[in-house]
Amino acid sequence: MNHTTAARGAAPPSSISPAAQPALAGGATAVPAPVALTVRQFRYDLLAFARNSQARFFTLALPVVFLLIFATVFGAKTVPLPGGVIHTSVYYVPGIVALGIIQAAVSNLAISVIAQRENGNLKRRRATPISAGVLVTARALTAVTVSLVMTGVLGAIGWLAYSAHIPAGHIAALVVTVLVGAASFAALGFALTTIIRGADSAQPIIAAITLPLYFISGIFLATTLLPGWLLNVASVFPVRPFQQALLAAYNPYSAGTGFAGHDLLVMAAWGIAGLLIAIRRFRWTPQS
Repeated sequence: MNHTTAARGAAPPSSISPAAQPALAGGATAVPAPVALTVRQFRYDLLAFARNSQARFFTLALPVVFLLIFATVFGAKTVPLPGGVIHTSVYYVPGIVALGIIQAAVSNLAISVIAQRENGNLKRRRATPISAGVLVTARALTAVTVSLVMTGVLGAIGWLAYSAHIPAGHIAALVVTVLVGAASFAALGFALTTIIRGADSAQPIIAAITLPLYFISGIFLATTLLPGWLLNVASVFPVRPFQQALLAAYNPYSAGTGFAGHDLLVMAAWGIAGLLIAIRRFRWTPQS
């Protein structure tokens, strides 16, 4: 028998999708590896984000607007750092980077996942080989990718317009901080989807949580304008440690590597807690 001839009654391999090709031995369905599924889902999520003009504006354009406003209005003032002082315009660059990443990893992620759950898209995906772990990982990778782009855009504006330079020895600290922050806040974004029941209430609830944290964590107001006890309260939550870790990477007076180890641990702890909640309580169908 000619081995190049397809078996009678069987579809040629090229006509069967990789996700549904039967195994030749035993006839079992060959499910793609989780890594391959994650890559496919990641590409889909990234393309969906690129095509969503509203998501692009609030995630990419709005932080740029905030940076230009705050750095222009308060740029003439100075903020003390360990080792010296910096202009407020430089101070706002890492702060707005933190805001942009949180918008991408919490607000945009949670709102889109809740909308897909409520309109039945997640329920339909459940019939595919995509698991909750694949979905969470792919969305986290999308948030990390958008966060890196956001950091590059805001960092370039800060460098060109406000002389916000990153010391050469601190570049690794900045990249690691962005990666840890984006992944941790993405996990928290998924955790929020488990407690927000409807798409209509998603944006108000997320804004009610994040906006107060922005104000007390030094994102909108310099820490010199905030009382010490309020900063101590903010340090318990992940937004201020994220802002502080990014600011440490931008500190031109630091002789070290720019890593803020304690702040990174606080963010990672919140991220792990969010991930455990997301995995335990993730829902594919609308909540009643």
